[in-house]
Amino acid sequence: MLAAKRDLKLPKLLKKLNRYKAIIIDDIGYVHQEKEEMEVLFTLLAERYERGSVMITSNLPFSQFSQWEKIFKDPVMTAAAIDRIVHHSVILELNIPSYRMTTAKNRKIQERR
Repeated sequence: MLAAKRDLKLPKLLKKLNRYKAIIIDDIGYVHQEKEEMEVLFTLLAERYERGSVMITSNLPFSQFSQWEKIFKDPVMTAAAIDRIVHHSVILELNIPSYRMTTAKNRKIQERR
């Protein structure tokens, strides 16, 4: 998306993405992105708002607004993005042990034996 923005082809890409009923954004907040990258993400969220589904996964607690400011780099953009995300949404907050973490620990235990 960032390359499409740079090449002035972002509107065309967004139109193409609108053909999909749902877009999944996995592990948002896991890798820290630059402000320009988050602006493009915000553009996608704004474009999809009330037009198509967006599914987002994250390890960041949704109830802690300050954590999400780290993603969008700007309090105003964060508030606007969250507003679009939560309107008409279903939020599933899973407070369970990480499957990957548990598997990795079990693997280390097995390797020691």
